[in-house]
Amino acid sequence: MIQLTNNARQILKERYLLKDDHCQVIEDPQELFWRVAKAIAAAEEVIDRVTWEARFYKMLSNFEFLPNSPTLMNAGTNKGQLSACFVLPVRDSLEAIFTTLKNAALIHQSGGGTGFNFSELRQKNDIVSSSGGTSSGPVAFIKIFDAATEQVKQGGKRRGANMGILNIDHPDILEFINSKSHDSSIRNFNLSVGVTDNFMKALDKGDDWELINPRTQHRIKKMKASYVWDKIIYQAWKTGDPGLIFLDTINKYNPVPNSGKLQSTNPCGEVPLLNYESCNLGSINLSKMIDTTSHVNQVDWKKLQKTIQFSIRFLDNVISSNYYILPETEKITKAHRKIGLGIMGWAELLIELEIPYASQEAVELAEKVMRFIKQHSYTASSELGKERGVFPAWENSIHYNNIELRNATCNSIAPTGTISVIANTSYSIEPLFALAYNRTGILEGKTQTEINSLFISKMKALGLWNSKLRAKVLQEGSIRDVEDIPDRIKKIFETSLEIPWQYHVLHQQAFQKYTDNAVSKTINLPEKVTVDEISEIYRTAWKYKLKGITVYRYGSKKHQVLQKCHINTDNAC
Repeated sequence: MIQLTNNARQILKERYLLKDDHCQVIEDPQELFWRVAKAIAAAEEVIDRVTWEARFYKMLSNFEFLPNSPTLMNAGTNKGQLSACFVLPVRDSLEAIFTTLKNAALIHQSGGGTGFNFSELRQKNDIVSSSGGTSSGPVAFIKIFDAATEQVKQGGKRRGANMGILNIDHPDILEFINSKSHDSSIRNFNLSVGVTDNFMKALDKGDDWELINPRTQHRIKKMKASYVWDKIIYQAWKTGDPGLIFLDTINKYNPVPNSGKLQSTNPCGEVPLLNYESCNLGSINLSKMIDTTSHVNQVDWKKLQKTIQFSIRFLDNVISSNYYILPETEKITKAHRKIGLGIMGWAELLIELEIPYASQEAVELAEKVMRFIKQHSYTASSELGKERGVFPAWENSIHYNNIELRNATCNSIAPTGTISVIANTSYSIEPLFALAYNRTGILEGKTQTEINSLFISKMKALGLWNSKLRAKVLQEGSIRDVEDIPDRIKKIFETSLEIPWQYHVLHQQAFQKYTDNAVSKTINLPEKVTVDEISEIYRTAWKYKLKGITVYRYGSKKHQVLQKCHINTDNAC
């Protein structure tokens, strides 16, 4: 098993390692990976279980692949709920709303996150015939869901996460857009506006936009599309919310259109799901997929192919081994068997190959890598389909008469927050946020300070690592202004806030082309970015056929997870 960093050990101890009734840790990391490997291999035929236990353990303990957090936390435990992603319906009745709230609380308690589209709810002050009163509107109920989330920790370890969506034609859209204007408002939701192609075309033409009463389907108001857009853009600049979900795009690629229309995603946007559906995610660590045997580092395609094959099998086994809290979730999840294999360590792979993130070469490699992952994910799923049978809804899917698959979807690009820390690699497809930074708010107020270990290794290899450079990196998080470092090296180690937004979006587009679910990516932006630039980013995302877009201007929230490191330089690893 690979040596763990201090930060990884701290996270594992706080969140993942099993504890007794007195909250004392009763397993070590090696035992955790054996626990997970055995639980997931239990879905195999008895004669093959020992073989797959060993394969899964090796893959996990070498950090070549890690599943989503609920699987690491709960596999091999009593009533282990293993899925990270859920979508629940929000119907327009008090009973239905609070039934959904109860279900969401149970999901959060088990370690999952939830997504909701609140657009069926009648607008604020609309008539409620049963009581003779008036409606509170979607935003009021979002605040109730948010307050409940605040009180229910995921498996006793962290607060739950939510995605809240309101469609662009809802009469309360302006209130929704402004609902996180104050820093203390709605803390446990990511918010996104559900945008249609018709709205974007109205925006381009300078046309009016109609708002529709969801109860009567009658037009009740119209305003300039540009007026609504400007409100979205300003709030995204000010607070980071709302993002956009492109509803027509996600439904264009809906693999099971006969099962329903996609209206929502999981909390970070990488999995569009039908009502009650869940999905299991996992990520391949690309920093472990490097062939270093020649004089120039290369992608180890053979190892990557084998890891894809094992990872797809692992995730399909999770569906069979899972404990389902809701019967509706079990029924639809097993009908579609959606999984989402993604990646982490993309930035570190590029650094090892000495390719700058902000380059056309990097974008082209992103397409090549993700095309390879999708191709071999489908091959692995097809082989499982022959061995175990296709997913039950296959005949009503876009794959019918095309390819026999075990899983309706195979790939998603998740943000890989804590599992990247465990694996000691970079987040998802993001560039390095900084060469040194503080990570706050993930361990109940504790702060972790980190200097990128690959950066330290590279500086040592070049004979440049010393106390002066260490102090500079801790202060600035960057080597942009360090005179002794060659420009070629500076370019390779450009950080998130130094990279032009155009390359952030190009990377998202490259990975989305070969991802059948969606891509979770945050376009991290410097404080000085303008409102007009945010508008251009959002417009570009739609033109690039992305399924969603999220931005974050540094410092736009009082409490942010990643912060410049000079705040705390004593605990750097």
